[in-house]
Amino acid sequence: MLETLRRDIQSVCDRDPAARRVLEVALLYPGLHALWAHRLAHWLWTHHWKLLGRWISQLARGLTGIEIHPGARIGPGFFIDHGMGVVIGETAEIGTNVTLYHGVTLGGTSLAKGKRHPTLEDNVVVGAGAKILGAITIGANSRIGANAVVVKSVPPNSVVVGVPGQIVKRKEPRPPDTPDLNHGVMPDMIGASVISLMARVDALEQVVRRHEAEHATERAEWAEEFSI
Repeated sequence: MLETLRRDIQSVCDRDPAARRVLEVALLYPGLHALWAHRLAHWLWTHHWKLLGRWISQLARGLTGIEIHPGARIGPGFFIDHGMGVVIGETAEIGTNVTLYHGVTLGGTSLAKGKRHPTLEDNVVVGAGAKILGAITIGANSRIGANAVVVKSVPPNSVVVGVPGQIVKRKEPRPPDTPDLNHGVMPDMIGASVISLMARVDALEQVVRRHEAEHATERAEWAEEFSI
């Protein structure tokens, strides 16, 4: 237990440059408090004390602004930065060294029982305000940009931006155990598409001009031959 607490605190210190002292982190970080409360609630939930587990999760929600269903499964090294407005659904699964920022939702899209919330693999970073919906999988070492809405599974080593989320594969996979915290750095997919379309239009205009010039030359030759 002490080793787990130590690792939780170390995860905060490693990923938040504002964290200065262990005591400060232990006493003042709501994401850490929500995680500790979830560990207790999850134990109760899995040992058939479901009502008490839900009560603890609701108490933690009121104290931290973070709602984690006691049925969610969360791996080691989990870190919620700031945390206000984070919602994690019942069947969500979170791997090792995952980072969430405030306003993130891991939500469901079905009324059916069973798996209906996302799975986040190891070293995933989800930016502020992002929504990941449905029983989809976010591959390891991926980054979800701020305010993205993701409704389809994402392969490993990807960056997702936009509404709905557009997937950009990394040119080079990130090293393991090094989460990408640059969730505000988002490729401009629309801008890139517009630039590509403009380049194609320019190329087509050049082809049209070349054909027009060739036809003008042919017409001039025909007119000269006819006049003769």
